[in-house]
Amino acid sequence: MKNYHKYPALFFAKFFLLMLLAGNSFAQDSTTTAPVKKVKPVKNTFGSVWVMDNQTVMVPIKGSLEFDIQHRFGTVNNGAKDLFGIFAPSNIRLGISYAPLKKLFVGIGVTKERMQIDLNAKYALLMQTPGKMPISATLFGNVVMDPRNKSNFRNSVDRFSYFSQLIIARKITEKFSAQVSPSLSWFNNVEAYVDTKGVIQNKMHNYHFAVSMLGRYKMTEKTAIIVGYDQPLTQHVTNNPHPNICFGFETTTSSHAFQVFAGNFAGIVPQSNNMYNQNDYKKSQYVIGFNITRLWNF
Repeated sequence: MKNYHKYPALFFAKFFLLMLLAGNSFAQDSTTTAPVKKVKPVKNTFGSVWVMDNQTVMVPIKGSLEFDIQHRFGTVNNGAKDLFGIFAPSNIRLGISYAPLKKLFVGIGVTKERMQIDLNAKYALLMQTPGKMPISATLFGNVVMDPRNKSNFRNSVDRFSYFSQLIIARKITEKFSAQVSPSLSWFNNVEAYVDTKGVIQNKMHNYHFAVSMLGRYKMTEKTAIIVGYDQPLTQHVTNNPHPNICFGFETTTSSHAFQVFAGNFAGIVPQSNNMYNQNDYKKSQYVIGFNITRLWNF
């Protein structure tokens, strides 16, 4: 028999090895297992389906009904003449949306400008999940009809325009979220002119590519600072749109969201904003706006 008094290190090594093997054996024989914690997707990347002029990655849960009020005053560069645009001609959109299925949100809205009627839909493609999925991704699209008198259009299809957007977002910390959204706008009808050779030419392309970037920083549980930037990408023959710089304040509850902000976009319909915006931030052509959303869960 070996003398373990002369080799204490060898003795303890063998002792701990036997204990480890015994522990493994007991664990294998035991019928009690530790519960596996289910990893859930990240919640509340943003406080609303809107951040100022853009949709966010958020899609309400199945059975949710939402009513939107979006208001834009006139530009502030006239100063006190129209109380910084508050008494100038304004634009407003009323919308209602519903989530009939999980990850799907559909809606309809009407905008004061040209009484445009929009049908829209959002679908959540990916959901940020710790350890599994680093981002959230949502697809948004709409179709807009201009219902003005038919004398404004050569063909019925000229009334329609379309917008599609891939929204990619990440909740980086508990307080800060960011998203980037490439988009495509399409108008069946665009303004034309007759060139020197007598040939009719479009002043703009029917299509327009753009990209939007948004950020949200929570100051408290219910308040946040919101910022955004929209960059046009397509170059047209004339009337190239200006970028949009926007910033504002948001307050939310479980069923409400209120945002007040300033930005260059004067419109509300996204394809009109991206393709036709002529407000130039270099000339202080900012517009004060606000969004109000009310959410019900059934």
